[in-house]
Amino acid sequence: MNTIWITGASSGIGEACAYNYASKGERLVLTSSSEERLLPVAEKCRSLGAPGVAVLPYDFGNPEGLRMLVRQAWDLFNGIDILFCNAGISQRTSVEDTSSSMVRKIMEVNYFAPVSLAQAILPMMIAAGGGRIAVTTSIAGYFGFPLRCAYSSSKHALYGFFETLQAEYYNNDIRVTMVCPGRVQTNISINALDKGCTRHGVMDPGQAGGISADKAARKIVKAIRKGRREVFVGGSELWMVKIKRFFPGMCAWFARRVDAV
Repeated sequence: MNTIWITGASSGIGEACAYNYASKGERLVLTSSSEERLLPVAEKCRSLGAPGVAVLPYDFGNPEGLRMLVRQAWDLFNGIDILFCNAGISQRTSVEDTSSSMVRKIMEVNYFAPVSLAQAILPMMIAAGGGRIAVTTSIAGYFGFPLRCAYSSSKHALYGFFETLQAEYYNNDIRVTMVCPGRVQTNISINALDKGCTRHGVMDPGQAGGISADKAARKIVKAIRKGRREVFVGGSELWMVKIKRFFPGMCAWFARRVDAV
């Protein structure tokens, strides 16, 4: 039996992964900014068979309490076998309309928070004999899309940090899985930041036609279990990653023509 800590667990991919792990009889620590939204997720996890479920709400826009949060999560079930850094926030603004405060907010939640969690939990995992860290990036972590300058930057940065972590601590039995979604039916576009850091409030048409969060979760959980370096979840849009490897100019042409909203 493993203990899995999932951030961004109150909806979307995080919620779906929580249910998948619960049905396998794993213990869960669930974190998001809203305790109110976490409680029904925790209750469903218990009904699906999770032998232990703890709710640990936290706003990842606040960097000050992250080390204490890691200690609290670790002590709930005397260890964490898998940390899944899934919490994130997107945007729907052009470069000109993206304020420095928006850039900093997105980087704080999407990049600095997972980095801080990983740095704090790493020595605990090593002392316990190893562990697994998964982090949600994005297809936007491979190339820039219109209206995603800060979001794409944060996802690019995750690759640099976590690939380095894997290289340095592989021999300590630390495994890292980069979770790279394309279009998945979640609330990320609805909760994205618009001009003035207001809530976008609209589901992108492309995302509405994406794969279900449940389907994505099945693939993600399997990849983490197998210790895969990277897992892609989505539909035909994932071909852009392969195209970029051999035809980067063509990929840039496609990206310029993507319907950004």
